[in-house]
Amino acid sequence: MLESQKLKNMQNMKCYAYIIAGVVFQTIIILVFALTVMRIKTPSVRLTSVTVQNLKYNTTGSLTFSMNLIAEIAVKNKNFGHFRFDNSATNVTYGDVIVGDGDIIKGRANARKTKRFNVTIDIISNGVTDSAKLSSELKSGNLTLTGLASLRGKVTLMKVMKKRKTAKMNCTMTVQLETRAVHNLDCE
Repeated sequence: MLESQKLKNMQNMKCYAYIIAGVVFQTIIILVFALTVMRIKTPSVRLTSVTVQNLKYNTTGSLTFSMNLIAEIAVKNKNFGHFRFDNSATNVTYGDVIVGDGDIIKGRANARKTKRFNVTIDIISNGVTDSAKLSSELKSGNLTLTGLASLRGKVTLMKVMKKRKTAKMNCTMTVQLETRAVHNLDCE
């Protein structure tokens, strides 16, 4: 009877060891899942290309410029859930002065995908006060502009977890006036 009791105790110990090993294994799996899949990251917003249309500028008399920009914006969603963003605006500045803006309509970037769309921005140099810098750039044939945008929205994981995120864009570009081409498109 003593041996059967020892055998029963050994079987119970094995059973407890298997239960503990199973709980530890499940805890590790849940922890890895929570740290990789369930971690919500802020999506990124970038200008991927810019086309210049209807460019007009004056280097004598009153220094002015105007143009239309067709900007392709890419919203890269690095999450395992979709990012739904609200209506927003993109601004183009010369120095510290806003010289143009365009509307970004609400949309959705699917999980682990990049959503691309075009925005038309009308630019007019009214309000630019730094005439020395503007004169220098217009005469050199290269105009430096900055594109700014802020997309506010929600990242939704598995229709359960929802977290508000704001994706920001800050891109600098140089417009070559003679060729109407955009060079040095650099986004932070």
